[in-house]
Amino acid sequence: MSDFTVRPALISDAEEIQACLRTAFAHFLDSYTREAFLDTVPTLENVRERFHSMSLFVAEDGERKVIGTVAWYLKSAEEGYLRGMAVLPDWQGKGVAQQLLQAAEADIRSHGCSRVGLDSTDPLERAIRFYEKQGYHRTGNIDDFFGMPLHEFMKDLT
Repeated sequence: MSDFTVRPALISDAEEIQACLRTAFAHFLDSYTREAFLDTVPTLENVRERFHSMSLFVAEDGERKVIGTVAWYLKSAEEGYLRGMAVLPDWQGKGVAQQLLQAAEADIRSHGCSRVGLDSTDPLERAIRFYEKQGYHRTGNIDDFFGMPLHEFMKDLT
């Protein structure tokens, strides 16, 4: 079950991307405010809209089913920002997130960025540990995310 590939997402992947986000975050529904959950798990239409302003990647299994996803956008000329990282529960801990992250970071670097950032919420403890192991550190910036603390993380790409 460890056979998977990462590739740039296509608009035709939107339904599977949305299903992946919904499934991966379902466990956290009760830990999020309603508005925060709706922003974290976008509608199908909102996933399609992301293709206009973000670069998206998917991981797919041997049967070409989407098992993970990540998106990023240019926050500034120097900084890419990750959004919507999710891996299906059965595939977590198998290197999928790491390969998705590496693909996104390589793409961000190819656009001339020297750093990459992301935001995370307190309930996502496992994800936060993963990001820290990948070289991300808390910046100390904490925003309000629909009534939840949203912690900013940053990684130097140089």
